[in-house]
Amino acid sequence: MTLLITVFAAVISTAVWYFTGLDDSKKLGVLSLMYWGASLMWFVDAVFEYAELKADYFRPSAAEMLNDTYLGLSVVALGLVIWLVVLFVKDPQGVVRKRLAKR
Repeated sequence: MTLLITVFAAVISTAVWYFTGLDDSKKLGVLSLMYWGASLMWFVDAVFEYAELKADYFRPSAAEMLNDTYLGLSVVALGLVIWLVVLFVKDPQGVVRKRLAKR
């Protein structure tokens, strides 16, 4: 479930980045790369878990699926938080700088 959720997040963020004209002002490339990295990490985890469990890998319990769903959503949320921090620190459009200058 974590792999599926992060792959969806990676595909959606990449599509948004691509269809906004590869505009780097919102740092969407950073967001999509984070999600692709997380997807790669969960894929490697799935391969090793499959090597250990074989056919049982495809029969998770409801509790395991719920935990994986929460973990996947947490990864997506953490990725969004990190992206916002990067966006505020880089401040590509000078919004934070203008707000601070008004004070």
